[in-house]
Amino acid sequence: MLEMAKRVAIIGSGASGLAAIKCCLDEGLQPVCFEKGTDIGGLWNFKEEALPGFASVYRSTVTNTSKEMICFSDFPIPKEYPNFMHHSWVIKYFRLYADNFGLIKHIRFRHHIDHIKPREDFQKTGQWDVTYTDKKNETTTEVYDAVMVCTGHHVYPHYPRDSFPGIDDFQGKIMHSHDYKDHLGFENKRVVIIGIGNSAGDIAVELSQHAKQVYLSTRSGTWVLNRMSPSGLPADIVAFRRVLQNCVPSSVKEAVARRQLNQRFDHALYGLQPEHNVLGQHPMINDDLPSRIAMGSLVIKPNIKRFTKTGVVFDNDMVEYDIDIVVFATGYRFDFPFIHESVMKVENNQVNLYKYAFPPKLDPPTLSIIGLVQPLGAIMPISEMQCRWATRVFKGTARLPSQGAMFDDIRKKNMEMPKRYHSTIKHTIQVNYIEFMDEIAEQIGVKPDLKRLLLSDPRLALTVFAGPCTPYQYRLMGPGAWKGAKEAIETQWDRIAYPTKTRPVPEKTTNGVPGILKLLLVVALIVAIIWKLL
Repeated sequence: MLEMAKRVAIIGSGASGLAAIKCCLDEGLQPVCFEKGTDIGGLWNFKEEALPGFASVYRSTVTNTSKEMICFSDFPIPKEYPNFMHHSWVIKYFRLYADNFGLIKHIRFRHHIDHIKPREDFQKTGQWDVTYTDKKNETTTEVYDAVMVCTGHHVYPHYPRDSFPGIDDFQGKIMHSHDYKDHLGFENKRVVIIGIGNSAGDIAVELSQHAKQVYLSTRSGTWVLNRMSPSGLPADIVAFRRVLQNCVPSSVKEAVARRQLNQRFDHALYGLQPEHNVLGQHPMINDDLPSRIAMGSLVIKPNIKRFTKTGVVFDNDMVEYDIDIVVFATGYRFDFPFIHESVMKVENNQVNLYKYAFPPKLDPPTLSIIGLVQPLGAIMPISEMQCRWATRVFKGTARLPSQGAMFDDIRKKNMEMPKRYHSTIKHTIQVNYIEFMDEIAEQIGVKPDLKRLLLSDPRLALTVFAGPCTPYQYRLMGPGAWKGAKEAIETQWDRIAYPTKTRPVPEKTTNGVPGILKLLLVVALIVAIIWKLL
């Protein structure tokens, strides 16, 4: 008698949830996705009003990572799409992905998860009681063999009001960036924005074009990156390459990054330079911030010491009066209130998870958290990679190490985090894109084998080593290999160029230098492989 396919409960139908459904189907599992909203897309599904318990984006939100880096590994984003996509393009891509792989039929919309807890016989079966409330407001409990939590970490606003004396006496409006949608209602207002992340930068730039005056208050400062490299290529396409990760010392990368960023504008001159290194913080991605500062419509200020009834006093004792609105762009805390606390517990925005996915004490390991990372790079491919790993663990074709080994890995990451990154609420789950992708890929045998590629296809090996580390690289070999991966890699530059080359211009002529560079890169690849062998 054939064994029934394992039923997997998936919580959320955003980017991680869609990938989870698809990976379950790939492994012959039976996914049931619970979505409390009425549509797919999660964070990227724009709504006119921010709703409690839902992630939220503003009307003008655009991706900070380019389409070739953000796509699912076996489904390239169409060439017609812009390199940096407005949220409406992202949703359009999600619909293409869901339609192509038949994912929608596995989603139960308007189903809210109330509780997830291990069954009494969990140690024997690994099964879960999943209690939910459906669109008819009826509550039901069902049994599932595994659970994938795909709710993200942009749901619960971090609102540090207690850090600001006098805030309860302030007579103006106070809000969190989670509730911000557009500039309407801010016209001719004096606005203070607290925070220095991407949302703070985006909102400050947008409001500086409509408000009377905008002040951006920051305790630490930040390094500001462009979406585009100096040549006009997406910056992540240039930066995220194995040759740079493996062959260039961190000190050199830091020096080059600092020099390039200060060539664009002097961060000290603009009041933004932080004490920490460029690579020691999740940077702000913003193309317009220095221009708005130069125009005077946006002013950088230090941290707020206290509030008055009508204004704010900053740490340098400068005062701004007649402030109408204060926006807390202070990030988010993550939580999983529906998961029984015996399984995992979040404290101070930290949780013990093996590679940010598996509770180490859980045996058998039939629950995984997907996408609970803050990468220097794209998050969607990381979520997909975690889904590929988790579904194989559920199926029994991949195994986790011993509990002791998992705790050792967690402790190592916890010790390294403050050494690598500036201490903030969002740096508890910070990862490096290539490093972490490779780390998870090794668990399931899909990390590109450069030695093997060099012998079988030297040109492809060179592209994988020296070219952008696009997600297709993780479909070249091993479980889940995709026959279209090589072609996707070979045509990625065409998809990058297509949306911008909209007018015929004379083609550039080469002077032979690229050929020399290719030779040097081949030598570097061979040396790197020999070094690892030794």
